[in-house]
Amino acid sequence: MSDPIIEVKDISFSYGKTPILKKASLTIFKGEFIAIFGPNGGGKTTLLNLLMGFLKQEEGSISVLGKLPKNARGEIGYVPQFAKFDKQFPISVFELVLSGAVKECTWWGSYPQKVKDRAHKALEKVSLSHLKDESFGTLSGGQAQRVLIARALVSSPQILLLDEPIASVDAKSEKEIYDLLLTLKGSMTILMVTHDLEPLLDKADRLLCVRKTVSSLLPKEACGHYSMGLYHEPIKLI
Repeated sequence: MSDPIIEVKDISFSYGKTPILKKASLTIFKGEFIAIFGPNGGGKTTLLNLLMGFLKQEEGSISVLGKLPKNARGEIGYVPQFAKFDKQFPISVFELVLSGAVKECTWWGSYPQKVKDRAHKALEKVSLSHLKDESFGTLSGGQAQRVLIARALVSSPQILLLDEPIASVDAKSEKEIYDLLLTLKGSMTILMVTHDLEPLLDKADRLLCVRKTVSSLLPKEACGHYSMGLYHEPIKLI
C-alpha cells in the first residue's frame, strides 16, 4: 500500500473539561473511501475539524499530506450538512460553487476564467448545471447538498471530507449522492461521516468507529447492530 495521506497518532482533545478524543490514532491511504460512524458526541465532527486544522489537539500529532493540517487546507474539500447553511443568504448556485475556490479570487474580487470553467464542470459532475443561476435558498435539500459537493470539488482537492451529507435529504437524493461519490472513488481520498452505516457497507473500503478512540474495521467485520446505532465491544465481529 502507498504511504499514508493522513496519519493521526495518539491525539487527545477536550471541550473544557469534557474529553472528546483520547489517545486516538488512525492511518488513511491515498484513494481510500472511508465511512466514519459512531455515537453522538463520540468525536466524529471534532475529528474532521482537527484534520482541517480548525481545532488543535492537546497531545499527539496529525499529518495531512505530510504537512500540519492548517497548511494542507488548500488540498481538502469540505462538505458540511446543508442544514447548517443559511437559506436566506442571497447567493446564486454558481456563486456558491465559485466560493469553494476563494483562494484563487483576485484582489479586486473576480475569478479567473479557468476557475469559472472548473465551477461549470463541478456543476456538471453533480448534474445541476441547469440551476446555476437559481438562488441557493430555493433548492431542495438534496439539490443543495449536491451543490455543496460541487463547491468542495471546484478546488480539485486531494481529500474530500463530508459531514453527514445525506442527513437532510430524501431517498432519491440519497441515491444520487451515493452514485456521485462512487464516481469520485479512487480519484481522491474520501472520508464521510454518517449515522446510516448500512448503505455504505458495499461502497466503503474501510470503516472508522469514533468513540473517544478510533477503531478501524473492514465492512464485512461490522456488526449489524452498528447500522441500528448500537455500539458495543468487541468492535469487530468474531
